Amino acid sequence: MGRDEHRAGIAVSLWVWAGVAVLGGAGALARHVVDHAVMNRVVERSPGGRWEAFPWGILLVNVSGAGLLGLLAGAGPSATATLLIGVGLLGSYTTFSTWMVQTATLAGRRRVAAAAVNVLLSLALGLAAAALGAWLGARL
Repeated sequence: MGRDEHRAGIAVSLWVWAGVAVLGGAGALARHVVDHAVMNRVVERSPGGRWEAFPWGILLVNVSGAGLLGLLAGAGPSATATLLIGVGLLGSYTTFSTWMVQTATLAGRRRVAAAAVNVLLSLALGLAAAALGAWLGARL
């Protein structure tokens, strides 16, 4: 969404809000599916392993979501498409709160190194994914 559109405000129809709600549900479901698929795979590969409790699923969700949102921003779609895809789908797919709770849980279990790795990996990979997505989106 461009600056002028943001300043002027956007008249949003009931259909667009309904679309945001539906896509929000789809994004939340996708997050759940990806998180559980990744974590099940980690448990299969390393039962009782050192990194089994690490939140790999949410890391993948947030990094892939940052890349997709970067792609969307770089492509410069309409304000309606930004609301539907950026806010509805990707806003509910990614999750800041779960990332924070999982990091706090790791730290609370005295897995401070894992908590720090979670923060640093999430920030570094998320920023890189968003930048790459924006770069690719601008070239579409």
